[in-house]
Amino acid sequence: MHLLIPAAGSGKRMGATVNKLLLPLLGRPILAWTLEAAARACSIEWIGILCQPPDWPAIEAIVAAVAPAKPVQLLVGGATRQESVYRGVEYLYSLGTVERVLIHDGARCLATPALFDRCSAALQQVDGLIAAIPVKDTIKVTESGPKGIQIQATPERSRLWAAQTPQGFRLPLLWQAHREALAQGWQVTDDAALFEKLGWPVYIVEGEESNLKLTTPLDMLLAAQILQQRLVPAS
Repeated sequence: MHLLIPAAGSGKRMGATVNKLLLPLLGRPILAWTLEAAARACSIEWIGILCQPPDWPAIEAIVAAVAPAKPVQLLVGGATRQESVYRGVEYLYSLGTVERVLIHDGARCLATPALFDRCSAALQQVDGLIAAIPVKDTIKVTESGPKGIQIQATPERSRLWAAQTPQGFRLPLLWQAHREALAQGWQVTDDAALFEKLGWPVYIVEGEESNLKLTTPLDMLLAAQILQQRLVPAS
């Protein structure tokens, strides 16, 4: 399985002045934890990291420190996640030999190798999938008005899932979906939304409660606690 890791973002919501994936987490850059988990997945045979050229020296150092036993290639990312993924998909499509691809956000550094392997296995049976977990909270649909934010509806919670990554797709279909997005001017926050716009089915692989996306300083604290617990040797 080929894996793309978008890693071209900024650290604005984290309050950082650099790419947040370069920030330290328990003494290692966030991206190092993500890369290590992906590299330990038995199903992953190649990893592409989509990043901005100014970050390449730092990311090359991370790759060297992790020393994964499979190829890792740096690719030029875009101004948005969508553009970064498109560039990675276009590169893989140009090779002519890749049939399926997983995409995993670099900021989800707590995903386990087992999750990558479950998604890889499920992708052999379907054209599109995402890791996701059932929503626990009651969700409100709102609309802003002159008196403030007003509730419009309460969706049935049993039908709601919180999207995570990895997300996986048959590569020719994902390339076609991104090409259509360019033509139509679609802006989406994940690749599954492109399949949805085209009416193509996307299935769910149950994700992991700990598979947080590190966005705020609080997320960093939670991630550090989770990693510390994992690093404690089993008695």
